[in-house]
Amino acid sequence: MTDAEIRAVALATLLSIAPEVEADELRGDRPLRSQVDLDSMDWLNFLLGLHEKLKVEIPEADYARLITLDDVVAYLHNKLGAG
Repeated sequence: MTDAEIRAVALATLLSIAPEVEADELRGDRPLRSQVDLDSMDWLNFLLGLHEKLKVEIPEADYARLITLDDVVAYLHNKLGAG
């Protein structure tokens, strides 16, 4: 899976939780939760949605590493062994 495909899945998952988000206005290098005003429950649902769609385990210990959309894409890229 390419980074673009991973990003598309991440955005689709995010939009399923927060449909008011304007995906094209999101910056990959800024904290995602502050850009889309996600509370902890929404954030957890986002990460669980990624787990379900991509079949990737995201341990709670790794949550703190996932700050920006770029962080999420890079993390998933590594977990999927994407090329």
